[in-house]
Amino acid sequence: MHPLISLIDSTVHQIDFNKLPESYVAEFYKITFITHLGGKFRYGQGYYDFKEGSLLFTAPNQVIGTADAYKGNEGYSLIIHPDFLRGHPMDRKIKNYGFFSYAIHEALHLSEQERATMLTIYKIIKEELNSRLDDFSQELIISQIELLLNYAKRFYKRQFLTRQSANNDLLQQLEYILDRYFDKDQSSEVGLLTVQNLADQLNYTPNYLSDMLRSLSGLTAQQHIHEKLIEKSKQLLSTTNMTISEVAYKLGFEHPQSFSRLFKLKTRQSPVQFRAAYS
Repeated sequence: MHPLISLIDSTVHQIDFNKLPESYVAEFYKITFITHLGGKFRYGQGYYDFKEGSLLFTAPNQVIGTADAYKGNEGYSLIIHPDFLRGHPMDRKIKNYGFFSYAIHEALHLSEQERATMLTIYKIIKEELNSRLDDFSQELIISQIELLLNYAKRFYKRQFLTRQSANNDLLQQLEYILDRYFDKDQSSEVGLLTVQNLADQLNYTPNYLSDMLRSLSGLTAQQHIHEKLIEKSKQLLSTTNMTISEVAYKLGFEHPQSFSRLFKLKTRQSPVQFRAAYS
């Protein structure tokens, strides 16, 4: 109905996955709402971790795989070409929704009430696309897309909070990795710990890890790294005779000035001032 946006209702239009390539690079945004699960979908080298009532997000330039053991998955796929958003504030805003870069095991699992909310939005978009297009169509459809994404943001936060045992395990693993990194002198050997390094060790994507940690502790992954780094630096400054440069190198900084800037940003005093005040 529109050259730049489509909504596929698989309960009406069944897709023959045998005609699709095994994998392809998407040129569009895709938001899929699974209402009935009959097979497994590939994503890169793995499979989506989702069940009935799940929401999946794909951004342009990501690799998508087709279904294996297809038995009749049903749902709605909203496919949006970036040009549909061009010139609209949503063109920039959509890039800030981190879940478009979440990985295969980080799908959004919806409750019954949340499913009903999402289904309503999909049906409104479908009705709008099936109506006669006019000057208001793009604005109305984009407003529904934004509403859908904002609800997804809320529901993801609920998901972070309700998976309590997994979340507690995550925080313990995070603390263990940070302690091991700074206590075993890995920082001086491999350089500063990055969010990507941390996410790789915890088997999450950087965006999902930071969003989940923000919901659980109020701090992003980067802020957790900085907190531990400042804690360790204070310990070294107050209990050793190491120079500021030696402390910086031990913590993984290439340049002592970078360490001093971060320390002052986080503590409102320079390393020299901290050491003098502590003494």
